[in-house]
This record gives sequence, C-alpha cells and structure tokens, in this order.
Amino acid sequence: MTFHHALGLGIGTLNSKGQWLEVFFPAPQASPKDETVQGLAAILGGETTAQLTKDQLSTLAASGTDLAELATKLQGSSKPVVAVLLKENAAPKTVPEAYLKLHLLSHRLVRPHGTVLDGIFGVLPNVAWTSQGAIDPEELEDIQLEARMKGEFISVDCVDKFPKMTNYVVPKGVRIAHTARVRLGAYLGAGTTVMHEGFVNFNGGTVGKSMIEGRISAGVMVGENSDLGGGCSTMGTLSGGGNMVISVGEKCLIGANGGTGIPLGDRCTVEAGLYVTAGTKVVLLDDKNQEVKRVKARDLAGKSDLLFRRNSLTGAVECKTNKNAVALNEELHAN
Repeated sequence: MTFHHALGLGIGTLNSKGQWLEVFFPAPQASPKDETVQGLAAILGGETTAQLTKDQLSTLAASGTDLAELATKLQGSSKPVVAVLLKENAAPKTVPEAYLKLHLLSHRLVRPHGTVLDGIFGVLPNVAWTSQGAIDPEELEDIQLEARMKGEFISVDCVDKFPKMTNYVVPKGVRIAHTARVRLGAYLGAGTTVMHEGFVNFNGGTVGKSMIEGRISAGVMVGENSDLGGGCSTMGTLSGGGNMVISVGEKCLIGANGGTGIPLGDRCTVEAGLYVTAGTKVVLLDDKNQEVKRVKARDLAGKSDLLFRRNSLTGAVECKTNKNAVALNEELHAN
C-alpha cells in the first residue's frame, strides 16, 4: 500500500484573473484508500491540483470509488470544481492545497501539528469576505458599485487570509457563541464551548470538553476539561513563542486576563491577571509556603499540579503544588 496524505473534491471561487480565492471541501479524506487515490490520480495525470472539466467529473462519478457520489453531485455545480491529491505531507503550494489542509484540521481528520502548514501565509491571498461570498479586494470597489446600481448592498464582514470556520465546517458537539472568532483550520473537540470573547486560531484548538473564554493561539492545543478564563491568552509560535510548542494539559485553569508562554501539564492553575512567560522568574514554595529556590518558568514546562500566583506584597511570581483539579461546570458544558 502506498501512503498518501490526503485528497478532496471542492467547489471554489476564482477572481477575474482565474486565480483561486478559496475552496470548500465538503468531504476531505486523510490517508485515503488506494483505489480512491488511483482513480483520482488517473484523472489528474500527475498533477496535485487541477480544476476539473465536466468530462473529468463524469469519469470520476462513474469510477465506483468513494468519490463517485460526491462527483455526481458536483456535476450540477455552476462554480468551478477542483481536485487535490496530496501524495506526501508537505508544505502547501497552491490555494486549494492550503484549504484542503485547513479542512482536515477542522474536520478533526488530523490534529494540530499533524499536517505541514509551512509557508501558508504566502500561499493564501487576502480575501474580502462578504455577503456575496469571497471577493478579490482589488475587485471589490467595482463589484460594490455594480451592486449599488442594482439597488443591492454588499456587506463586507472582514478582509483576511483565513475565513471563519463555520462557513466551511461545523464540528459536531460544539458551541460557538461568536463564529467570527474561530478561524478555518481550528480543531475543536466534541464538548468544547467557545464563548463570545473566546478565540481559536488555525492549527490550534481543544481535545474535547473545555470552556474557552480566552485566546487559543496558532499551534496551541488545550486538554480535556480545561478552562480558559475571559481575556486570557496562550502564546503561539506566531506570537513570540519561538520553537517551544505551547500546550495546556487536562483540568487546567488560566484565570481571566492571565496567560501562559510555557506548556502546562495537567491540573495547573495560572491566577487571574498573571502572564507566565518562559523567562519569568519564579519562586518555588514548599507546603509551608517557604521559598525552596528560584527558577525560570521554562524549567517548569510540562509539569503537573502547579499553581502560579503573584505575591501581592512583593510582586514576585510564586509557584506551589496545586492538588485541587479544576472541576468544570457540567451545566455550562452540556451540548
């Protein structure tokens, strides 16, 4: 058996120059079956990405593979149809390849860091996300004028490289209070609640049941039964985290307006308003609250049962063993 990373059939949007702006993949596949790969590879003729003709779609619809049903439906599309076959887990080179990888994450087919996204910012174009779909920002003014002349109005929600996830994927078992705050490429485990001020970037997310009222940056994964308080933050590799992969373990609590720039083990607490970075000087306390030694927070990375707090008298950041796991409110997390 020959391994292939992923494949998908999608419907996309082109600008007036024939350049891809975005692609919707309704049923992407990770590690697809050999017969499916062979059927699609025969149509693509060695290419990894191609806009399909009606004849190619017809051939795929009659192929007998597990892409046949979707290909049959897409034969009626008035929008361009694209096929992507990724033979290896490499950096995306085209817009459809990048969108397929983002779909894999939001469909929970791969975990964050499970698909290579190097260079994705250079591949994805800026797009005006509007009430009439994706529009090239350079073409927006003329399209808006044309709409106004017809008595129509185009609402521009944002101009960004990444769309909101729920316009492409709505994972089962999640609550999202403000959909614009979860980008395509986010991985949300079943049982996750993202409240209005919560934010989840691409290539980051949650394992399962969690309350997210703070920020999950790119590359950060939050463990089961953890709580990110209002206004708190996790430092991703895009925001100064360097090569250290930041994560939050199970049953952790990051208090309101707090944050972490180190990976947290299980059952850790960062008090409200305290942001722990890798270079933060930390006073280690014993069970009698006596100083044991002083270390940098990076020396505590990944360790469990820790409570980080700031001494209100001295201002020093202290750390002691926290034996009380955070119990999430079951009623709030009922999906």
